[in-house]
Amino acid sequence: MKYCFVIPNYNHADYIAKLMDALEGFGFPIIMVNDASDAHIKAQLMALTKQHPLLTLLHHEVNQGKGGAVQTGLLFAHEKGFEHAIQIDADGQHCLDDIHTLLTLSQTHPADVISGKPVYDDSVPKHRYWARYITHFWVVLETLSFKLKDTMCGYRVYPLAPTVALINQVKLGKRMDFDIEVLVRLFWRGTTTQFFDTKVIYPELGISHFKAFEDNVRISWMHTRLCIGMLIRLPTLLVRKFK
Repeated sequence: MKYCFVIPNYNHADYIAKLMDALEGFGFPIIMVNDASDAHIKAQLMALTKQHPLLTLLHHEVNQGKGGAVQTGLLFAHEKGFEHAIQIDADGQHCLDDIHTLLTLSQTHPADVISGKPVYDDSVPKHRYWARYITHFWVVLETLSFKLKDTMCGYRVYPLAPTVALINQVKLGKRMDFDIEVLVRLFWRGTTTQFFDTKVIYPELGISHFKAFEDNVRISWMHTRLCIGMLIRLPTLLVRKFK
């Protein structure tokens, strides 16, 4: 099983050197997608490639959003022959000790997506915390299932064959809607997601690219499309549910 890391990055530099040092200990290639960061951030990221031989840096000339950057990384990983990609954020939210859990679950369930299920401390913004419950309600409706326990955590292992097939066949959201949509649509196609509890923090000086109005409108429109998709797939989903 050939693994790599995929890291979307838009103007995150404070935590990235520490992240590189931690990830290199696993010996997997690291694919970082610079999503049109500012020039000085881009220069810092390019300097990292000289210090970390496992790092490959890809560039977007125009910002596409987190989902667009992840998709670029996944497509590149698949093209290079990797079988699984570990998605991790560049902002220091994720507990790196849990990479061992990700890998163990992925090796036990190689055909499945492995995803974190966040355990928050007091640093989580309250609007982000409650938004997850609203999203979960819609996801249960869209899948007619409680199996997708969390769809907003970007700490995952993707089996690349079914994920890239989906990306190539469906125009997925490219911003904060991607993490949700990709799990729902993979579920529709029969790919299982395994979950594990993981601590998620919001660093005091962390940068959030979540735009309250634009991203909430975008996510609402995505849920509308997914609900329509659920109705189209209703007979199949009911058969699966009652089996």
